[in-house]
Amino acid sequence: MSSTDWRTTTTLLEDLQSSPASSAWDRLCRRFRTPVVRFAGRMGLSPSDAEDVAQETFVAFSIAFRGGRYRRADGRLSGWLFGIALRQSLNTRRRNLARERHVEPAARADYWISAPDRRAAQEAWEQEWNRTVLNKCLKRARLEFSDQMFRCFDLVVLDGRSPEEAAQALNSTVKSVYNAKHRILKRVREMRVAYERFDGMDDGTRALR
Repeated sequence: MSSTDWRTTTTLLEDLQSSPASSAWDRLCRRFRTPVVRFAGRMGLSPSDAEDVAQETFVAFSIAFRGGRYRRADGRLSGWLFGIALRQSLNTRRRNLARERHVEPAARADYWISAPDRRAAQEAWEQEWNRTVLNKCLKRARLEFSDQMFRCFDLVVLDGRSPEEAAQALNSTVKSVYNAKHRILKRVREMRVAYERFDGMDDGTRALR
């Protein structure tokens, strides 16, 4: 994983302001593309529409940011992008419905009833953001621990096996399995706090509690 994935949001925004090059925007898109696309999919959009929403979200943010309408005091960058992604997703749903000229009124009503309300959309966004951050932390943590330790972790934490089963499967000891689980979880929590702090949060350990 590139170290640029762990640049603070403040540094990233400073890069966006000071450099006309696309590299800073590429880093922004790389950090947020996955949760935006997954969120748009949970808003009922097709994969291609979800990709379009991600592109439109970043374009809209670019215009707003360059126009001075986003400030760090406004809150988390991920939260600000959520608002844009939600608007773009709803706009896409409206366009899709407008193209379907022969849709019955009842079907149109059902289409909008099926759209998540803002609270549900917010929860969906938080879930996708947490999932993305956790995956990044796990990927980075794999570079710091042995394959054997991570196999212990995978079996117990990700696959739900008991420490005894994991130890038997890996020809290891139960103590070693517990040790691997503890050390990796501790490191991932540390990474998660750091990564979320980059986004303006004080604590990002919720998904691992």
